[in-house]
Parts: sequence; C-alpha cells; structure tokens
Amino acid sequence: MRRLLGYMRGVAWRYVFGILCTFATAALAMLVPYLLKLGIDAISAGHYERLARIAQEIAGAALLMAIVRSCSRFTIFNCGRDIEYEIRKDLFARLMMLGGEFYERLRTGDLMSRMINDLSAVRMMLGMGVLSIADTPLRYILALSFMFSMNARLTCATLVPYFVLAGIMKRLTRSLMERSLRVQEGLAELGSKVQESLTGIHVIKAYCVEEHDAQIFRALNDDFNQQGLALARLRGSMFPMVRSTVATAVMIVLIYGGTLVQRGAMTLGELIAFIGYMGLLAWPTTSLGWMVSIYQRGRAAIRRLEAIYNEPLPVSVPAADGKLEIAGAVEWHNVSFSYFSWLGAAINGQPYALRDINVKVEPGSKLAIVGRTGAGKSTMVKLLTRLVEPTAGRVLIDGRDIRDIPLSELRRAVGVVPQEANRFSQTIAYNAAFGRIDASRDEIIEAVRVAGLESDLAAMPRGLDTVVGERGMALSGGQKQRVTIARALIYGAPILVLDDALASVDTETERTVLQNLTEGVRGRTTIVVSHRASTVRDADQIIVLDGGRIVERGTHEELMAEGGIYAELFRRQLLEEELAAY
Repeated sequence: MRRLLGYMRGVAWRYVFGILCTFATAALAMLVPYLLKLGIDAISAGHYERLARIAQEIAGAALLMAIVRSCSRFTIFNCGRDIEYEIRKDLFARLMMLGGEFYERLRTGDLMSRMINDLSAVRMMLGMGVLSIADTPLRYILALSFMFSMNARLTCATLVPYFVLAGIMKRLTRSLMERSLRVQEGLAELGSKVQESLTGIHVIKAYCVEEHDAQIFRALNDDFNQQGLALARLRGSMFPMVRSTVATAVMIVLIYGGTLVQRGAMTLGELIAFIGYMGLLAWPTTSLGWMVSIYQRGRAAIRRLEAIYNEPLPVSVPAADGKLEIAGAVEWHNVSFSYFSWLGAAINGQPYALRDINVKVEPGSKLAIVGRTGAGKSTMVKLLTRLVEPTAGRVLIDGRDIRDIPLSELRRAVGVVPQEANRFSQTIAYNAAFGRIDASRDEIIEAVRVAGLESDLAAMPRGLDTVVGERGMALSGGQKQRVTIARALIYGAPILVLDDALASVDTETERTVLQNLTEGVRGRTTIVVSHRASTVRDADQIIVLDGGRIVERGTHEELMAEGGIYAELFRRQLLEEELAAY
C-alpha cells in the first residue's frame, strides 16, 4: 500500500479537487430535504407565497449538484486510470529487468492476469472506491446532523439496524478478501492454461490429445467457476442485508415518526425531511457491501502486484561513461553451477549441472562445445550472459569478472543465437533487425545471405517483407533458426554464441551456413554449441562435456586421435549421414 500511496501523491491535487467536489455534492444533496421541509411547513402554515422561491432554490441546488457531481466523477475516475497507466508502465519495465529464474517460476498467463485483471481491480479501488470512501462518511455525518437536530430519539432508533449491519459486515470482510484472492489466482491459472494450449496447439493436434487438454481446461474452468460463484454468493448476500437494513429504518421512521407528528413533537415537514435524509442514506448504505468488495479485491490485487515489485533484480554495477570496449577474450575459471544450489542438497544424486569448468578463449578465435543432451552445454552459455549465476568460480571477459560489467554492456557484447529464439509476428526484415532497429536494408540483405536464407526468400510472397505470423508459423524450423542467426549478425556483438543454432537444418545447409559464417564473423570471438561433432571440426579449440565436466579438450584431429567420446560422436554422425543419403 505504501507504493500505491506514492503513485497517488503524483495526482494528489486532482484527488483533492475531486474530493472537494464530492463534498460539495453531498452538501447540496442534504440541502434538498431541508428545503422540502420548509416547503411542507409553509403549506401547513398557509404561506403559499414562499413556495415559488423554495421551488427555485431546489431546482438551483439540483442543477449545481449535477455539475459538481460530474466534476468529481470525471476527476477521480481519471486519477484511477492515470495511476493504472503508470503502474502498468512501471511493471512492464520491471518485468524487462528481471532475471531468468523469475520467468521459470511464474507462467505467462499468470503475469498477463496480473498486468490486466489485477490492475483493473486496482483502478476500480482508486476510482469508484476513493469516490465512495470520500462520499459515504460525509453523507452519513451531514444527514445524521440534520436528523439529530430534528429529533434525537427518532435518529437513535433509526440507527439500530445500521449497527447490526456494521457487525455483520465486519465478519464478512475477511472472507471476502480471501475469496477475491482465490478468484484472481484462479483466473491467472485459467489464463496460463489458455496461453499454453494455444502456443502448443500444433503439438496437441499432432498427438490427438485435444480431449485430454480440454478435460484439463474444464477442470480449471470448473474450479474457477466455483470460486467465482462462492464470491458472488458472498457479495450477493450483502446487498439484501443492506436493503433490508434501509427498509427496516424507514419502517421505524414511519411508525415512530408518525406517532411523534400526532403528538405534535414533530412537524409534518420534519417527518418528510427525515424520510428524505433516510433516502439519501439508502445508496451509501446499499453500496457499502460493494465498496467493501472493491476495496478487498483491490487489496488482493495489490498483494499479487507487489510480488513483482519485490522480486530482486540481477545485481548490476552502474554503467561507466562512454561505451565499453570489448576485445572478446572469454574465460570460465573454476566454474561450478547447480540449478538446485538454493536447496542446499543434491537431487537424484546429481547436484551440479557444471563442475570445475576451466576454459580460455582468445579474442577472435573459435571455441566449440560438444556433448550429449544434458551435458551442460547451454548452461555454459547462460552463465556467459548472466541468465544464471555461477555457484562457484568466475566467468571473465577480457580478464574482468562479468559481475563487474554493467548488464546492458555485457549483453551488448554477447550476441546469442539460442536453440529456440522468439520470432515476432512481423516481417522477416523486422525480425532480422530486431537487435538493431536502425539497421539499413543493405545490412539486412547481407546478414540474410550469410545466414543462408537468401534462396528461401525467392519462394516467399514478399521476400524480406513477408510476415512470418504468430511465433514464426509461416517459417520452417530451419528458416526460423537462420532468421535468428541473421539477427545476431546484424546485432554486431564482438562475441557471438551459436547454441545449437542449426539443429533444425539439414547437414548440407548447415555446412553452407557455417562456411558463410566463417567470413561473416571474422575477427569476432565465436562459441559454437552443438551435439553434432561433424559441424565443429574447424574450431580452434573443442571441449567435450559429459556429466557437467570437461572430459576431452583439443582440436578435431587431436580428439579423433584419442578415440574418445568426440570420436565416437563423429563416427556415429557420419554413419547417420551415409544412411540418410540412401
């Protein structure tokens, strides 16, 4: 809530103006029953000449009340929308800064629910909620002041049902908060499921598991429906209770107040005004349950949004003046890493993804990392870009610990082509130049040529301007990877990492692309991660990982002579290529 108050301070003067207009609206509303009392009493006394003036005063008060009421709503509601805009903007910026571990814990659908549904709940609390909080107490204070001035006993008798209602509302508030939180979490689960199903729709259809996936969705939907109905029942029970309270209070006024008029303790005008004030309290009382619901839903939403704000950011040193010059020397020095290190214990007897890694790469040279699936190849790349932090040891660039390099400078220095890079629903040219939006057309064409995509463009309807569709659906797996390679080339980082970036292309295309890359990345430090030994034979240094450790190291010729894991992988892949040729 403290963070929310900071946003509210930014529009404090507008809130003050809106609340003052709300106060004026409430005061003018209280004036109408009083003028009505004067009119009734004038009729009772036979002073008909005063009626025209009183009617004009009532009309004037109603017109002025409409104006200030519109101002209050316009001002306060817009404050809520402006704060929602600022929070959404800051949350998105925060999401852009958070590390990889955060996105491994929270799903996309959950984050979308927080950014949309939870923020809408906060907006309602800051708009209609603030208006109600400002309006309701003042209406009660003013109305009760007029009512006490007319007859204190009748006012006290009228308030008895309201005290009973207040006690009931206090008991319901906590339950309302808990159920609101469960509904919002259920909506996040439902959103996550829809997002996952739509993203993987091709896999779902390919394996004919539509009915199974639909059953999972139905279960989540049923649970969300039950939670929503439970909340609706609780909220729905509030309104009848409030209406019954108002009806009971009016009945007391009619019975007891009518007796007082017969006795002469009250005038008829005072009784009519008393009923008028009760009518003015009807809406604030009726909206009391709704106001509590808005507040509790807003609190539940703020709690979920605070989890994003409170997520620790990756530690980064401040950026230095001027651009950091990177030569491209890379070193993993005594590096060990465990994905389960925060648990403090081994899992399945394999606590480390990497163990005692020592590798040096000279500027402009080429390192190849080879190994079977799960050997730790991609983890080495993640350490280089600080998507994960080493459990022990250091990763250095140009002899400098990467934790001492600003994150923005580090990631500008390392261009990574991952196994599964995201493609945006834009043109091929847009996707290729995503890392450098100011890239010229000629630079894009050259990068696409080096990436081996030039011949494929001829078969596309609009060449570079072909829209690739959602997540690159219009492209094959190999074409997607080559677009991503072109993106890394245009990015122009001094260190280029290819993390199994050609796994989806055939061997012949892979050789062509690698030959092009030899010229295209000349002078850059290149790190090639692959499970294909046949594609890294020209590397200056090859390391072979097995079980998170370096088990072999050397050039292609040296490793072939050893006859170890690398030689076995190489011979097996040659055999597979020969069999595929028949």
